[in-house]
Amino acid sequence: MTSSEPTGQQPIGTESAAAEPAADAPVAQGRPDGQPKGFDLATLLAERGGERYDLHSRYLNHQLPRMLHTIGFDKVYERAEGAHFWDAEGNDYLDMLAGFGVMGLGRHHPVVRKALHDVLDAGLPDLTRFDCQPLPGLLAEKLLGHAPHLDRVFFGNSGTEAVETALKFARYATGRPRVLYCKHSFHGLTTGSLSVNGEAGFQEGFAPLLPDTAIEIGDLDALARELKRGDVAAMIIEPIQGHGVYIPPPGYLRAAQELLHKHKALLICDEVQTGIGRTGAFWAYQHEEGVEPDLVTVAKTLSGGYVPVGATLGRDWIFKKVYSSMDRVLVHSASFGSNAQAMAAGLATLAVVEDEQLVENSRVMGDLLRTRLAALTDRYELLKDVRGRGLMIGIEFGRPKSLGLRSRWTMLQAARKGLFAQMVVVPLLQRHHILTQVSGDHVEIIKLIPPLVVDEADVDRFVTSFTEVMDDAHGGGGLMWDFGKTLVKQAVANR
Repeated sequence: MTSSEPTGQQPIGTESAAAEPAADAPVAQGRPDGQPKGFDLATLLAERGGERYDLHSRYLNHQLPRMLHTIGFDKVYERAEGAHFWDAEGNDYLDMLAGFGVMGLGRHHPVVRKALHDVLDAGLPDLTRFDCQPLPGLLAEKLLGHAPHLDRVFFGNSGTEAVETALKFARYATGRPRVLYCKHSFHGLTTGSLSVNGEAGFQEGFAPLLPDTAIEIGDLDALARELKRGDVAAMIIEPIQGHGVYIPPPGYLRAAQELLHKHKALLICDEVQTGIGRTGAFWAYQHEEGVEPDLVTVAKTLSGGYVPVGATLGRDWIFKKVYSSMDRVLVHSASFGSNAQAMAAGLATLAVVEDEQLVENSRVMGDLLRTRLAALTDRYELLKDVRGRGLMIGIEFGRPKSLGLRSRWTMLQAARKGLFAQMVVVPLLQRHHILTQVSGDHVEIIKLIPPLVVDEADVDRFVTSFTEVMDDAHGGGGLMWDFGKTLVKQAVANR
């Protein structure tokens, strides 16, 4: 029986609903329209939704609306479904960004929506802290089924929390202080994960950080040198780096794992973005035979696009070292970790991935998209490389050969590296209604990470639109290069 159903009884100590209030009882204040006070989301959005950019400017990160206004990304989106969303004028936009990977299932998947309605209607005694609810165990069981060499799971609330957990567990389990990471990597922005962040721009001004060490991805000699010092707890690595979509050389993960284990250090694979089908395998490390990480982090897609969740999967002996006695039962925990809504969203997400064969769809659609884009490299001298796996694709631009294009390219590079890629991203949105992103700061790379539900029509739409933008760039199209001048002025002004 739900709380809205009548019981036929009045609660003890209360009057009948028909009873008159006492003469001295306070009178409930209503709205001007006579309705009782309360929270009405639809009314609030109708009344204040138009203030969205002003509200952000006043109360949140004031640089976000400034940036969006500058590049013409200050749209008003009204609704979303799957790999598409619509603005106030009803224009259809193709999402090739998926909320930085969070929207792996697309937006508002009906199975996840139903699961969340069901878990709320169930009225579970959630987060009592002193019981064992079934949903966390069921979700852990499902996740571990995709990583059979691992044994236990810790649930937090985000990717950076999952990384923090892995760093702490690796240090405690090995008794060593230092973690190795790769240059150009991204593992989160809280202090621990920031210490293993390979982009210096994120670290500036936040020192002192933990005593971790960066090495080049693919450099086994550098890894061996650091391991000989005897103080390395682990190496953390993205099987495909999100910033730039860089893939380690074939065999590197397996060889690194062997070196780490030889020196009694651990391999941590950060699958926050690459996990759950993004690269055409459930885990990106599975593209290389024999790789079995000691700890794996995952988040983003696991949320179903609704409830923040992060998970750290690990070996039994690591967890048993950390939680070595009842005195240490809460030595690492998260206030909202394992909450019922997040666990229900995670279980529903994994069911959708399996039922709709989204790992296979990621592989097939990713291969199609990458092949069609790679075929354009001979056609456009500004297009340097197309790489990636599954639906995680990097499009890299480079210095052209012809004099006219080279002079324009040089102008942009002198102002700020990355402006040409931004020049491509902007017309893709403004003219073709396709949302993409530049893959990191100071890089001429666009990253495509669309929802795993994209189909062949979406692939065709992107390739056709991208081709038109590149035709414009190579033909000296005035609109595109005029916008480049605007970006140059903005870059110079921000120095």
